[in-house]
Amino acid sequence: MNIVVCVRQGLDGELGPFDASAYEAALRMEGAEITLLSMGPASVGEFLQRLTRLGAKKAILLSDPIFAGADTLATAYTLSKAIQKIKPELILCGRQTLIGDTAQTGAMLSALLDCSLMTNVMSIDSIENGSISCTTRDEGTANVPFPALLTVERTYSLRLPRLRSKAGELEIWNSKDVGADPEQSGLKGSPTRVIKTFENQSGKRKCQWISMEDLDHVIRESLKKSQPTTKKPTEQSKELLSDLCIVGKAPRSFAETVAENIIELPLTDADEIIQRIKEIHPSAVLWGSDATSKRLAAIVAAKMKLGLCADCTLLECEAGELMMYRPALSGSVIAKIKSLTRPAMATVRTKKETACDIIVTAGFGVKDQMNDLTQFAEDLGAMLCASRKLVDHGYAPYEAQVGLTGKTVSPPIYIAIGVSGAVHHIAGMQRAGTVIAINPDRNAPIFEYADYGIIDHFKRI
Repeated sequence: MNIVVCVRQGLDGELGPFDASAYEAALRMEGAEITLLSMGPASVGEFLQRLTRLGAKKAILLSDPIFAGADTLATAYTLSKAIQKIKPELILCGRQTLIGDTAQTGAMLSALLDCSLMTNVMSIDSIENGSISCTTRDEGTANVPFPALLTVERTYSLRLPRLRSKAGELEIWNSKDVGADPEQSGLKGSPTRVIKTFENQSGKRKCQWISMEDLDHVIRESLKKSQPTTKKPTEQSKELLSDLCIVGKAPRSFAETVAENIIELPLTDADEIIQRIKEIHPSAVLWGSDATSKRLAAIVAAKMKLGLCADCTLLECEAGELMMYRPALSGSVIAKIKSLTRPAMATVRTKKETACDIIVTAGFGVKDQMNDLTQFAEDLGAMLCASRKLVDHGYAPYEAQVGLTGKTVSPPIYIAIGVSGAVHHIAGMQRAGTVIAINPDRNAPIFEYADYGIIDHFKRI
């Protein structure tokens, strides 16, 4: 089977965890002939050749000055031109990179290639009769025909190269080699623009110090208050758009901050939504943050050649244009973005339902107390989750991981035990209702994002 794995070199010079998982998934397929595909400056070539030592037959680097400055749509366009030349049966992408964190490129790429799509793949289960069956994070098991594109979660651990392994072939293609239109490539072909960036201070709270003996009382009182699991955007923009569409009900609270007239469209298939957008001609279209909405938003954006801003936490209207604010670079900065195309499109961070009112998350600092933590969570009727380090060391399954490379949660009560509070973890829990942190280190960053803090080792009362 001819497989293309799309990869990107991270800011640290290495392969990101989702791309690494996608590559390993390809390496495990019997009879796979793997081509690595990336876009970047010529210096990325050495990085790609190192990766071929793991088993890829060759690597192709798309490198041309006109590719520089590409947003997700322009990136997907350039990759699609190369893939049309390669003609693989299967394309694998990581769920997202840690640079943009958008999780848009894979879905956009599938729309431009007009191939089957499956997102948030946890495992590849079988290949037979011209189709592939996978288990996904949010939507169970699915089966799609070839040619297909899969976006893969961080569920496969990338192997190390063998001692005597040899590097594969490296080819460098420019815009002429793939027939890329300069008007659709790089910065010129990018319908979104970053206006400015600034340090992300959102999510920080004023921590009230309590003792371990106070914990039960604080939990009971917090449940009585029934704080909303998602903080609604309450500040209305000084200016308002004349009209705006929302797809599904979830984005309404965001829409009300920036528009006078809100038109709700049903969450159906992409072609029906495109037809309705063309009939209405709205100033903007907002989507929710569930898996279906994010996938459809990317497909619609690619088919309509529209800009799409992902995971917005704030919207404003300036001079008749929608300004969109979103976290980037693992949540460490906030980017202010506008679209050069109309309607502007954005997915917004909407409420995520959880199976229970309380989530208890264990960090590496309590790795030896997992039995006690399991019982503690059961006593509360809580869901037990884990930090990335705890998962990476085999103390908990990936499905339980909260954070940028895991899942995002927003329960009424979030109890972090032995969690340091790295920015990757904060990105996955900062929209919870009441946050309680237990850690013996008073300087642990998690306390900056907690409503209540206990400076102590965990012990059951």
